[in-house]
Amino acid sequence: MSLVTLLSRTGATLAAVLLTAALAPPAAAAPTPSPAGTPAKPAPGAAATRWAVQPSGPDGPTGRNYFIYDLAPGSTLTDHVGVSNLSDRPLTFQVYGTDAYTTADGAFALLPADRSATDVGSWIRFDRRSWTVAPGRRADIPFRLSVPANATPGDHAGGVIAAIAQARTTADGQQVRVDQRLAARVYLRVDGDVRPAVTIESVSVGYDTPINPAAGGDALVTYRLRNTGNVRVGGTGTVAVNGPFGWELARTAPVDLPELLPGGVFTVTERITGVPPALRLTAEVDLAPTTVDTALPPVLRSASTWAPPWLLLALLAVLAGWLAVRWHRRSAAARATGTEGPPAQGTRPDPDPAVAGPPPAGPPAAGTS
Repeated sequence: MSLVTLLSRTGATLAAVLLTAALAPPAAAAPTPSPAGTPAKPAPGAAATRWAVQPSGPDGPTGRNYFIYDLAPGSTLTDHVGVSNLSDRPLTFQVYGTDAYTTADGAFALLPADRSATDVGSWIRFDRRSWTVAPGRRADIPFRLSVPANATPGDHAGGVIAAIAQARTTADGQQVRVDQRLAARVYLRVDGDVRPAVTIESVSVGYDTPINPAAGGDALVTYRLRNTGNVRVGGTGTVAVNGPFGWELARTAPVDLPELLPGGVFTVTERITGVPPALRLTAEVDLAPTTVDTALPPVLRSASTWAPPWLLLALLAVLAGWLAVRWHRRSAAARATGTEGPPAQGTRPDPDPAVAGPPPAGPPAAGTS
């Protein structure tokens, strides 16, 4: 078998393998898990001091997980928070309201103790800040929530905190003040124009081109979400990786997104394995957002990157180069023997003696009888 034939068959085989890999079922994605929002937690070392915070009423807990309200601007209501002392000694709590925000990893978080509330946390008022609870007892503490007349419509999130500040000794003998906090979430929706909206601010895609195109490579897709409306949103996100002409090569399973408060930002990263190098890849993010009570229209955005099958292209280049060398050598040999091209104009090729036939008959030569 000649080298040209071998290279031709090798290139065809690799092309067929690449086509088979591209037509294979979409590769499973390894989505990055999205963290869920959690209330404030006590600091490390707080196991010896135990307490609980929950929505309550004047006669005890009401079975609510959170404080959830729908109020008009200018409204005022009274509610209770239950603070239970689960330790064996009296505890004095600092009880107050504060604002919530979405962290970079998508968690529900409350402002630190040294930052003052400016939103719903500042609308919560207690008769006093310090409360002492006997061991094994619960205090149902009243508070007033007053919505300003100029409050913006939509969702406002915060928490009611019960904190204990205690002095502790570090491993090197230094005294430090530890602020341990537990909280019950507050979700308030102010009546008015509700505008749910979420945008995909950016999408980026990277590709790790494999040496063997049949094995496929890893596509890393990162997209950034922002809640641009005035109500909290959640939902799911899916990523599809397409080749030329919209040829779908892989698709991830839907990933649950964390709850984003108004203005919240969250970044999602998906790693998709086994994606064939189809020269040009396009990652399309399909976001299905939802509010607490309705689904929103899908949001789409895409980005592209190059994914050349280097091994196949290299073999095709070698094959093309070998064919070019063969053609050049044949042309040079033909020129050297003078057999290249048709005969020059105005000349007649020499007849072949084998097919020329006998000379034509004519009169005998003069001087013969």
